[in-house]
Amino acid sequence: MGMSVGGSGVSGGRRRRSKRHAPMSEINVTPFVDVMLVLLIIFMVAAPLLTVGVPIDLPETAAKQLNSETQPITISVREGGQVFLQETEISAEELIPKLQAIAKNGYEERLYVRGDKATDYGTVMRLMGALNQAGYKKIGLVTLQEQTN
Repeated sequence: MGMSVGGSGVSGGRRRRSKRHAPMSEINVTPFVDVMLVLLIIFMVAAPLLTVGVPIDLPETAAKQLNSETQPITISVREGGQVFLQETEISAEELIPKLQAIAKNGYEERLYVRGDKATDYGTVMRLMGALNQAGYKKIGLVTLQEQTN
């Protein structure tokens, strides 16, 4: 019925702390790096989808896609005749002054006009005429790629 108290072979019943039981002072950053890389990939994929936020039903065409190195200025026209500069709704009278304020390359800025499929053709042409009369020469129409079955 004898029990030994503190008898681990160390004299006086005291235990010594060995080096292998010392607290770890290093931080494992691998999970942090993994999470950051996943977020980076998600934002890289999602960023191009967020450029133009005005929902428009674009017409389809067989024209080839233009290659553009810079982000163009987009002007959208909805079915009811509402005009959007990038994603902000503005009146047709405000378009030219605001465009001149944000155009980095002046009149050499590339402008893309997005017209809804159901929009009156005359509305889009009046808008393009106003842009041309203001001095902008690089104006393009945005369409969807035609689906071939």
